[in-house]
Amino acid sequence: MKIIKFNNSPYDANAYLVDGTILVDVGMDGNAILTELKNKIELSDLKTIIITHCHYDHSGGAGVVASATGAKIAIHKDDGVLLEDSNATASKFFGKKTPQIKPDILLKGKETFGSLEVIHTPGHTPGGICLYDAVTKTLFSGDTVFEEGSFGRTDLYGGDQGKLIESIRKLTLLDVDIMYPGHGDAVSKNANEQIKLSLAMASQF
Repeated sequence: MKIIKFNNSPYDANAYLVDGTILVDVGMDGNAILTELKNKIELSDLKTIIITHCHYDHSGGAGVVASATGAKIAIHKDDGVLLEDSNATASKFFGKKTPQIKPDILLKGKETFGSLEVIHTPGHTPGGICLYDAVTKTLFSGDTVFEEGSFGRTDLYGGDQGKLIESIRKLTLLDVDIMYPGHGDAVSKNANEQIKLSLAMASQF
């Protein structure tokens, strides 16, 4: 699996190009991501944009990228219905309007895109997802868990600490060698232990 990370600012989410055909999250600036993509692939090669959750720092640029590439936008159904709500997308915190996104694929969980399986992980948002490749033991964790035992906040619209804890518990059952979170650096050492630490930390609140 070939993975290329893009990030436009400290406040932006990470975007990951997977095998040249799938973009996991987009960030806020679609034009900036397009510039990066043009240096890596033919834009028409991008087939799917998978948004891990509805927050603007992950989804804001998706419409621009989809229009330029023809890629289909996929998001969990529970977050797809929230894309036009400025509270749910947290776009107002960035001084932006809600992203103009029309999802093509509404996910339920357990779908596959290439070797990636969709795992529904609510808690940070109702329709948060992670993506897991069992062959390479790779996890794209969105804002569910991060490095050093960190985890997604639950004080925004639709957040639920109990559901987040159960979602992290679900991730502890996976065999993960490397984790690519929605923010921060990849975890390539003791990823399973990092996820267990996130569970322990989240369970204290």
